[in-house]
Amino acid sequence: MIFKTKKEKKFDFIEEGEGHPMVLLHGLMGGLSNFDKMISFFSEKGFRVIAPQLPIYDLPVLNTNLSSLAKYVAKFIDEHIKEPVTVVGNSMGGHIGLILTITRPELVKNLVLTGSSGLYERAFGDSFPRKGDKSYIKRKTEEVFYDPAVATDELVDDVFAVVNDRMKGIKTVMLARSAIKHNMMKDLPHILCPTCLIWGKQDNVTPPDVAVDMHKYIPNSDLFWIDHCGHAAMMERPDEFNEILYKWLKNKS
Repeated sequence: MIFKTKKEKKFDFIEEGEGHPMVLLHGLMGGLSNFDKMISFFSEKGFRVIAPQLPIYDLPVLNTNLSSLAKYVAKFIDEHIKEPVTVVGNSMGGHIGLILTITRPELVKNLVLTGSSGLYERAFGDSFPRKGDKSYIKRKTEEVFYDPAVATDELVDDVFAVVNDRMKGIKTVMLARSAIKHNMMKDLPHILCPTCLIWGKQDNVTPPDVAVDMHKYIPNSDLFWIDHCGHAAMMERPDEFNEILYKWLKNKS
């Protein structure tokens, strides 16, 4: 990660630039470093880019679900940003963005989803977590991307550390189950803000059919494809992702 994390009250976050606020929401196995190139690009283009560290492993067990995380993000926007934002969510972060947009629509000016859960997705595997089997973790991490080289040793080490921490492993499984249970199909027609879907054509976690269905049922949505790209487009093909999103946002302003 090339940016320093700030602390304010109970919030840990990265914040760069000035202008319209853009809130970046990471996935279940992702982190703030996934957005490094996005933060650099948009903070230089007149946006106030804020990436909160989601308290995935800090919630009480009974509140370890996506609705609690959406409430956390709402509180962060209410207390720290204090104006409507553009939400950008990857994977589980997109799902949280969907819940936030439904429950607190006044906080979300634009919604941007990439590889978002919310309809259906392939889980890490029925045998997850397989502790101690690093080659398995490496293979499953590589499957997230079109280019397996994106799954660096550092990234694999991070995932390996999570699945070998008992409580983190339990909470990871709980959030994955929460995502499956919290299907958003009936909610999609009620999302009225401008919505941008940017999807990797080779996403095999939330496959292209998910993007097609989201585009079909979200009224004011646009769908863009990135070829040779998997589940985390902003990380695997950052230049294309940033240009698509920047042009889309310019047209919406």
